[in-house]
Amino acid sequence: MPIRPERPEDVAAIGVVTSAAFLGRPYSSQTEALIVAALRAAGALSLSLVAEVDDQVVGHIAFSPVDIEVSSGDWYGLGPVSVTPDQQGTGLGQALIHEGLKQLEARGAAGCVLLGSPKYYERFGFVADEALTYGGESSPYLQRLVFKGRPPRGAVTYHTAFGA
Repeated sequence: MPIRPERPEDVAAIGVVTSAAFLGRPYSSQTEALIVAALRAAGALSLSLVAEVDDQVVGHIAFSPVDIEVSSGDWYGLGPVSVTPDQQGTGLGQALIHEGLKQLEARGAAGCVLLGSPKYYERFGFVADEALTYGGESSPYLQRLVFKGRPPRGAVTYHTAFGA
């Protein structure tokens, strides 16, 4: 399955894929498509990749800059990652994550953080770190992956688009 950078003609399909991927999920606020659109509009969509099957966009992953209280280098947040319901469980999400992380590291990023299931994301090297906080609290769902340098510490702040 081809994975490539987002193109302008993919924007509508990305919105559809993202909405469908999170529809009815109890952990979702159903705003993920709005977050991606807001990141794009703000110029804060640092890396946006799509996956295709039969020339149709069926997956998407977004990375955007984050601020971390005590860190060096550029840090990014992974998310959302979206796969259409009919393609979930096929490895497409994993492929998007692997490719996105590979590209971030190649760009010289210091690392990546995310909010998500530790059981799912540990396969990519993410670890929970009590030295990081989000919303004033540490959480096992707040995870980091260091590409270079020391692990960050302190409050993680996502782009304001995440308030969409």
